[in-house]
Amino acid sequence: MTSPPSRLARLQQVLVLTALTLALGWAWVFRGSGSLWVLGGMALILFGYTLFLALEFVLVAWLHRNDPAPRASAPQLLSAWWQETRVAPLVFAWRQPFRWRSLPDTGAAANAGELPVLVLVHGFVCNRGFWLPWMERLRARGQAYVSVNLEPVFGSIDDYVPLIEDAVARAEGAGGPPPVLVCHSMGGLAARAWLAAQPSNGQRVSRVITIGSPHQGTWLGQFSHVPNGRQMRVGGEWLSRLQQREREQRPEQTYARFVCWYSSADNIVFPASTGTLEGADNRFLPATPHVAMAFHPTVIGESLSMCSPAAISPADRTAS
Repeated sequence: MTSPPSRLARLQQVLVLTALTLALGWAWVFRGSGSLWVLGGMALILFGYTLFLALEFVLVAWLHRNDPAPRASAPQLLSAWWQETRVAPLVFAWRQPFRWRSLPDTGAAANAGELPVLVLVHGFVCNRGFWLPWMERLRARGQAYVSVNLEPVFGSIDDYVPLIEDAVARAEGAGGPPPVLVCHSMGGLAARAWLAAQPSNGQRVSRVITIGSPHQGTWLGQFSHVPNGRQMRVGGEWLSRLQQREREQRPEQTYARFVCWYSSADNIVFPASTGTLEGADNRFLPATPHVAMAFHPTVIGESLSMCSPAAISPADRTAS
């Protein structure tokens, strides 16, 4: 199955190659200035992002305040910083720019009819390459999946509704139980926007699993100047309208079908409880940062267990 196009992949390729060129250029220009000067400059160019990550974790600790989630300790935040330092280059400098088409969607070809097809919905400034570890795991267990590239990258979250509709329709075409939506970060809000777009959409999926999604916004959203970033502000108008539509369509147990993974060491979605939904199955992870959360063994293992035939009850298949 052909992968959807990704302009983001090309942009990230340019950024990666530019950084490598700058690092090599620095080494050439200052080759006679001593190894410490050369290596220090190259390290700053290639790994300067770790300083921004460190600032994010300082903000996580400072802004926790009276949040009901358990507070992350200093050692936990340090561990989370190190996890994110290691996983970020894999995602943003390798999988998304260069490997995003390496594992095409499987769709009907791989579906055995017993397991639901997973619809993989990535987050902000990502593409389907984000999900490569999940795709490998799903192929190994013989479970079909379809994916999306949420573009335009800096458009409105509402623009992504047709993309998710297309992915869900492809998943439905594979047969079996109703699909399961697995969403990271902003992808969880895009999934909610799709569900709210048509009242009947709630009957078409058996479960929605979100990982580090800013369901109540994120403190960082106030600094964004792009449409989808502004829509993720805490207490923002877009989130308020979305919640109103959801409650009008499903006044009782509005989020009963949601599973929300969240962490007090999430360096993008904080304070921590902004990653939860009232009445959902909210699952807390300690010392787990934003990107690495999607690849945490507990998250992957338990999420896939929820997609077993035994976990998809008759009520899941028929409830609105």
